[in-house]
Amino acid sequence: MTRNLTALCVMSLALATAGGAQTTTASSNNGTQYTQAQLKQLVKDANTPSQYQTLAGYYDTQKKRYLAQAAEEKQEWVRRSANVMLTAAKYPRPVDSAHYLYDYFTDKAGESGQLAAKYVQLATPTAPTGVK
Repeated sequence: MTRNLTALCVMSLALATAGGAQTTTASSNNGTQYTQAQLKQLVKDANTPSQYQTLAGYYDTQKKRYLAQAAEEKQEWVRRSANVMLTAAKYPRPVDSAHYLYDYFTDKAGESGQLAAKYVQLATPTAPTGVK
């Protein structure tokens, strides 16, 4: 009986965790949440400065989130670097995993920063050239 109850608790926890992993991403503007499909549609349909500003805010928030995750992985990388054993080490070592996650989050932050800059530039109205 106890075994069945334990199995039931573990399964419910696993389902709750899997459901939480499928949540939508949050935008920096007014707390609106977007699914990946909605974000793709917003990028496709964006043609006004306010829409571009919304996208810029979203990608700026993503950049900050990735930088925070990169900082956490950097700390983990440093912590794991202190315990590296070269003998009998199998690839990937825990220190390698932390290093790769740090690199991943740093790259994603750079991509999000570039997209945010792109949409900020599109959101700013430009003066017509050649007008006297």
